[in-house]
Amino acid sequence: MVLVLYEPQDPVNIGATVRAMKNMGATALRLVRPVAYEPERLEAIAHGTADLVAAARHAPDLDSALADCVDVVAFTARRRAAKRTVLDVREAAARLIEHASQGPVALVFGREDAGLPNAALDRAHALCTIPTTTHASLNLAQAVMIALYELHLAAADATRLLAPPKHDAPPATAAQFERLFADVERALVAIEFFKTRYPEHVLRTVRSLAARARPDARELELARAMAIEVLRTMERARIIPRTDAL
Repeated sequence: MVLVLYEPQDPVNIGATVRAMKNMGATALRLVRPVAYEPERLEAIAHGTADLVAAARHAPDLDSALADCVDVVAFTARRRAAKRTVLDVREAAARLIEHASQGPVALVFGREDAGLPNAALDRAHALCTIPTTTHASLNLAQAVMIALYELHLAAADATRLLAPPKHDAPPATAAQFERLFADVERALVAIEFFKTRYPEHVLRTVRSLAARARPDARELELARAMAIEVLRTMERARIIPRTDAL
């Protein structure tokens, strides 16, 4: 997969594009008549991307940048008069993945100020638009990230897995739930919460809320500890008498 930036005007956007490529596993960047930049500055913007910056190719024109590509999708925010195949970003990702087995495929993005001119769009085999509100202008690197993200998913290449919790708690038991409900009821009685509310309705809602939340044993015991602390605090203030259950 080749990512082509046509006449990018801001080194910051080039650096942010390189960062997006690193995040999503893309490695081939081609720049058509880019603004002058210092590689060190790009690496400062996108840490850990020196390999991508060093491998970036410069091309004098779009034809040179796309010469070896078997499928080209150009990104544009505007509808054009000519009849063209127009895809959304997910459809474009699926198409590029399908054609990638035949040779290099390319995503082409235009200038920050004006996008891609018609002459550049003529080189594309399909166009892609990223759905937005009526404010359709996207930052160049943002558009690149959205496109590469969809490609990353379409290629089933989400290689980074989040580690599970260090200390996974067991599921809460029915007995633990009942102890929680008993302590919550006692705490609510202590603060006279039921003065203007029906206890049965309130406690049924508490049960329903806990069932939907499905807390594990550690989370449930924390909630129970809060209810008990309400009672202990009131006891220390001599608002309620001490009970053996505490």
